[in-house]
Amino acid sequence: MKLVTFDEGRVGEVREDKVVELEIPSLRSYFESGRRPPETGKVFELDAVQLRAPIVPKKFFHTAGNFREHEEESKRVNWSHEIAPWIVFFQNVDAIIGPDEPVIYPEHLTEELDYELELAVVVSKSGKWFSAEEAMDYVGGYVIFNDITARDIQRREMRSGVFSFCKAIDTFCPLGPWIVTADEIPDPHDLAMELRVNGETRQTSHTSRMSTTISEILAHYSALGYSAGDVVSTGTVSGVAGFSEDAASLYLKPGDVMECEIEKIGVLRNPVISWQEGHGEPAPPRVRW
Repeated sequence: MKLVTFDEGRVGEVREDKVVELEIPSLRSYFESGRRPPETGKVFELDAVQLRAPIVPKKFFHTAGNFREHEEESKRVNWSHEIAPWIVFFQNVDAIIGPDEPVIYPEHLTEELDYELELAVVVSKSGKWFSAEEAMDYVGGYVIFNDITARDIQRREMRSGVFSFCKAIDTFCPLGPWIVTADEIPDPHDLAMELRVNGETRQTSHTSRMSTTISEILAHYSALGYSAGDVVSTGTVSGVAGFSEDAASLYLKPGDVMECEIEKIGVLRNPVISWQEGHGEPAPPRVRW
C-alpha cells in the first residue's frame, strides 16, 4: 500500500490515481493501532489533493555513515572531519515538510545549502533490545527523506563531534511523498536511488551499496527504544554538492527544484525559495558561526 496524509491532516491509501480516505486521525495512529482502519467511503482524485508529510514521528532517528561511498567522496576533497560509521542523532520533527512544500533558504545562517537523498524506514511497532534477525518484524514501510544540510554550519559543529543544528533548521526535513508498506518492498537493498536538481542528476546510487544492512541499523539503535511510527533514516549516498570539486557552483539557491527518487517508492519534489518569499520579510541579520 501507499499510505498518505493529505489536505488538512486526512489519511488515505493511494490506489492508482485515487486516494481512498481511511478513518484514523494520523498515520502515526495507524501504526500505533496495529490494525487497518475502516474506510470513510470518501474517494478523491490524487491530483486534486495536497499531499503532506506522510508522518510526524515521536522520534526521528537520524543515522549516518552507512554508505561508505559518502565517506570516500569526502576524502577526495579533504572534508574537514571524518564521516564515521554508526553516527546517530535525533532530527527536529518540527522541520518536517511534505512533497512540493518549499525548503526556505535561511541566507542569514548559511551560504552552503546542500541536499542528501536517503531511504528512511517507518517503524511498525514499539520495541527495544532486539536482534538483527528480528528487526524486519519492526518495519512498517519506507519513505524518501531529503536531508537538507548547511555545510558551513556543519563544519563548525563537527569540531565537537556532532552535527545537528545544520540539519534541523525549519523546512530542512522533506519527507514523502508517501509511505510504501513493507509488503510492497520485499528487498529494501535492491532499490535504485537518484537525486536531481533542476532536472540534472546529482546523486545516483543503489541501496545494495549500503555498507551495513537495514536490519543491523534497526537492531543497533533498538537500545534507545522505538515507538510505533518512528522514522529511521539510513544515510546518504555519494554526489552531494559539498563534497564535489566545485561545491560553490552546486550548492542550492532559491529557484532550484529538487527531485528525490527511489525505485518502488516514488519521487519527492521540493522547491527552494528565499527567506523573503517564505516569510514575507527580509532575512534577519547575518549570523556568523
